[in-house]
Amino acid sequence: MTEEIIIAGFGGQGVLSMGKILAYSGIMQDQEVSWMPSYGPEMRGGTANVTVILSDDRISSPVLKKFDTAIILNQQSMDKFEADIKPGGTLLYDPNGITRHPEREDINIFKIPGAALAAEMGNPKTFNMIILGGFLNVKPIVKIENVKKGLEKSLPERHHKLIPLNIEAIQKGIDSVENVQVL
Repeated sequence: MTEEIIIAGFGGQGVLSMGKILAYSGIMQDQEVSWMPSYGPEMRGGTANVTVILSDDRISSPVLKKFDTAIILNQQSMDKFEADIKPGGTLLYDPNGITRHPEREDINIFKIPGAALAAEMGNPKTFNMIILGGFLNVKPIVKIENVKKGLEKSLPERHHKLIPLNIEAIQKGIDSVENVQVL
């Protein structure tokens, strides 16, 4: 099994953190992992993306041009990466701020209202974990117990008290995915 993923959105949405937690979760599951971030000089509001590869085999290169899965969190990323999903691949997106919804007919499309669910939870910082949960519903490539271990590894110890909230957000995401188009 090899899964090549891009996660893309604005800086401050937790794009890089989501990728890092996913990568650590793969490590906890004894998978080969690549995590390669890309972002502009802006602290918040600029575009950011990260490619994550999880594999049972060695990874020859972290550089990807096509993806099995794209997790899209803003319109600029939708415009840039929708065409780069492999036919038969998966697009998961948050509709908040999306003005042009996905148009491809040769991929699986799932929508998760991460921003709205984070507002319901009363904590906008849970947004990225809700989206991660949606991804894990669609593609359960890492076990939830390994995601918890990934959170423990990637979060500083002073923030470990937030792990239960993050697990709750992941579960909310798992329970809230909407199939838009499944091949």
